Amino acid sequence: MTEIEDLQNEVIACTRCPRLSVYIRDVAQEKRRQFRDESYWGRPVPSFGDASARLLIVGLAPAAHGGNRTGRVFTGDRSGDLLSKVLFATGFANQPTSRLADDGLRLQGAWISQIAHCAPPLNKPLPSEIANCRHWLRNELRLLWPNLRAVVALGKIAFDGYLATLKEEHEVNPRMLFAHNRLHITGELHPVLLSSYHPSQQNTSTGRLTEQMFQQVFERAAVLSRTGS
Repeated sequence: MTEIEDLQNEVIACTRCPRLSVYIRDVAQEKRRQFRDESYWGRPVPSFGDASARLLIVGLAPAAHGGNRTGRVFTGDRSGDLLSKVLFATGFANQPTSRLADDGLRLQGAWISQIAHCAPPLNKPLPSEIANCRHWLRNELRLLWPNLRAVVALGKIAFDGYLATLKEEHEVNPRMLFAHNRLHITGELHPVLLSSYHPSQQNTSTGRLTEQMFQQVFERAAVLSRTGS
């Protein structure tokens, strides 16, 4: 087993945030009516992807009836539907769907992590919970760093969380403002950073984020992951 696989097993066993530990277990027991015959994961959701990735994708947290149900990040919910479709279209995935953890999806050159590995109530982790989870991303960065060329942060919380993690060990350019499909140079030897709106149902249903807008981010990320600039 590799170091990054060992790290994911530690993530799954984490109980650092009592509020979230109780919430994800409760959701797994109560279930949503349409999934009442399924067994929910109900634990922290590990990161997923290609351990030699040149692109890191940082999301917010698992969905209560998505990743918290299926056990895989961006799997079994509408955000995952859009992300997997776009990753397939831009060459980062072998198929355009992400429904269940054993559905055969493989990422190619990409790794997906999260700012919080437990589904939070109302999709809003507390600042203390984000801080508790930060060391997982920090350790992933340490293992992925030799190959990484680009990072996509999905949403402002992920953007801020990634930068906070980076600042713990590296000097970072302080003049960075979140905007959709904006390129950020975080440091001379760091992976370039792209900020994107999160593919949440709220953003897509209101038209704030369209599939075309989202795909443009990953088309850009595909180039950056090859060139680093």
